[in-house]
Amino acid sequence: MSARVVITGAAGFIGSHLAETLLDRGHAVVGIDNLLTGDVANIAHLVNRDFLFIEHDITNYIYLDGPVDFVLHWASPASPIDYLELPIPTLKVGALGTHKALGLAKAKNATFVLASTSEVYGDPLEHPQKESYWGNVNPIGPRGVYDEAKRFAEAMTTAYHRYHGLNAKIVRIFNTYGPRMRVRDGRAVPNFIAQALQGEDLTVYGDGSQTRSFCYISDLVDGILRLMHSDTNDPVNIGNPHEMTVLQIATEIIALTGSRSRIVHCALPVDDPRVRQPDITRARTLLDWEPSVSLTDGLTRTIEYFRKKLAETPVAG
Repeated sequence: MSARVVITGAAGFIGSHLAETLLDRGHAVVGIDNLLTGDVANIAHLVNRDFLFIEHDITNYIYLDGPVDFVLHWASPASPIDYLELPIPTLKVGALGTHKALGLAKAKNATFVLASTSEVYGDPLEHPQKESYWGNVNPIGPRGVYDEAKRFAEAMTTAYHRYHGLNAKIVRIFNTYGPRMRVRDGRAVPNFIAQALQGEDLTVYGDGSQTRSFCYISDLVDGILRLMHSDTNDPVNIGNPHEMTVLQIATEIIALTGSRSRIVHCALPVDDPRVRQPDITRARTLLDWEPSVSLTDGLTRTIEYFRKKLAETPVAG
């Protein structure tokens, strides 16, 4: 049965893939984005479909005619370079934006899905990270603006569920990659691919022994949509449990691009997590979900996207 779905942050990397997949499944989509870090190029191919785009800052009241079945709240700067440059907008969209998006869901009696993050675990002392772990976050560190915005958003979403009876879901997203990431996104995979394709040195922070777990975008979207239709209101980790070091991912990207780039080491950013690996027992059990796209396949598709993107618009260093 078709539904009408509102997606905040619809012009972003994950938001645009969610919009496209929902349209493919026969749903109507309303995308809202203020284009602070999103890009209309990500959703330009959706214009002749059952897709309505509204340019709007969701820290302000959201007014929408007609019924809404689901509100997917994806609006937020998500890359370290973004939230370090935009600390106050990041906090505002996590707090005020979440409040307005929850208000829309409540007014329309819609199911609400919050895009949370593995960053709520901070630099974790538990490994791998289960949803029951409360985290190890520095609230006044440079990453605190993002971490605490998402932790507050989780608290408010849970309050709306408990106090108003709103059907609310929380997805904790681990490192995800794929087409439509920005060339200068600031995160490991797009950084390394762009550097490798342009013959630049790959900049690895610290000694590269810190670990991450990389999930391809189509796997993530599948997990999110399963959660959207599920009965659970508890937070659910969605990510790939295959853990690897940042140095390993850099080496893999050099091999797949055929680049002659070298790896150079830079200072480790403040509060950079040393480990990151999801425990996906809850997703396997409740959603019958686990990732299926291999790292090689996912990286190959992503590299091809970046190759085309760089050919269209060469990016200065």
